[in-house]
Amino acid sequence: MSKTGEIIVLRDVLIPGGRIADITIKDGLVRHIGSALRADLEINCRGKTVLPAGTDLHVHMRDGSQKEKETWESGTKSAVAGGVTAVVDQPNTVPPLTTPGRVKDRVKLAATQSFSRFAINGGVTGDADLKGMWQAGVFAFGETFAGPSSYGETVSSDVLSRSMREISKLSGLMTIHAEQVIQGQDCLLTDHDDLRPVAGEVKVIKDVLDLNRSNGRCDLYFCHLSSADALRAIPGSTAIREITPHHLFLSYETFKPDDAYGKVNPPLRSESVRRELFSCWEMIDVIGSDHAPHTREEKDQEFINAPSGIPGVETMIPLLMALAKEKKIGITDIITKTSTAPSDILGIRRAGFLKGDRADFAIYPDELTVVLTDNLHSNAGWSPYEGMKAVFPVQTILGGEVVFDNGEFFRPEFTDNTSGTGLWIPGRGYSL
Repeated sequence: MSKTGEIIVLRDVLIPGGRIADITIKDGLVRHIGSALRADLEINCRGKTVLPAGTDLHVHMRDGSQKEKETWESGTKSAVAGGVTAVVDQPNTVPPLTTPGRVKDRVKLAATQSFSRFAINGGVTGDADLKGMWQAGVFAFGETFAGPSSYGETVSSDVLSRSMREISKLSGLMTIHAEQVIQGQDCLLTDHDDLRPVAGEVKVIKDVLDLNRSNGRCDLYFCHLSSADALRAIPGSTAIREITPHHLFLSYETFKPDDAYGKVNPPLRSESVRRELFSCWEMIDVIGSDHAPHTREEKDQEFINAPSGIPGVETMIPLLMALAKEKKIGITDIITKTSTAPSDILGIRRAGFLKGDRADFAIYPDELTVVLTDNLHSNAGWSPYEGMKAVFPVQTILGGEVVFDNGEFFRPEFTDNTSGTGLWIPGRGYSL
């Protein structure tokens, strides 16, 4: 569609604040805001909403022995079709990413398939080579399992303490999966909630914060907080607070009692807890999808045997856009929580409307639609948001290249970094 080096002009863009202007893009950056004289490609944005593209700090792209769940190609196509142009992959792969060699192999695999920018996290286990992975280019360490999940075992307090000290010395970021699991029969969504309670989530958060104070005070990022109580347990200056779309939009009451399609860790909570979480909208630092695809066959198993996880990278921003259209949240908040703040955390140039900003944009139509699984691109082949209101982008631009256009995908020819792998975003410790 477009090529590196071409001049793209987005015509008649409504910029937050009310100004309408043309945006001139060249060599991956915004070059001018105002009347544009020439372009190799013009995109008419009148009557549409143009947003800086999303950065999703929490995805599980599977691949390898789990190709049936997702591949880098299918997962990143889902991302750009949902207005997301940068993703951070979690290390609970098969095998887990705990060595520099496995990190390098993961980067190579992603680089051959990806339609979006990507970063890779390193795993935290008793035998993980944290320094080696840092030098190999991981963005962060975790999600670190302070509570068990699918393909992730709980780490001991000794391992957690030792890892905090080492990550602190590296000036790295540790991401935390905070849960406390009670033994019991896990046969229903309400059981799943009871056995992984809000009180336990809060306790683990407080324990992790206390442990970190005694072990070097590394930077912390709490993943997929599921309740207002969990949000409130983290003073804003002590750690980054991530919320998922499924905890914002879904409750266990959305599903039949034994429906494993609603099974996720931390669990979906009651409708009253969900509403209270949404009431804390201003406290949310980042919205990350926790895109965790499993196949229908896996989810159709008896509840106790079905894996936990929900696909969501493609629907995250479209669901929020529907709320904005209904005047329930603001466009500026969507930009902050899905693009600006995540980009700052990841350490990349912001996408946006200022000269010199990264030219990653998603263009949304004016009309509402609904989520239909048949229109999504994940290998999972299902969505818990089926039938819910959404606004999907018609076009997505990455680094000045159109990568998604009304259902068609175009592999980016991206070369503007120093890693040698194009779309890869290496972490701050990269030295290999």
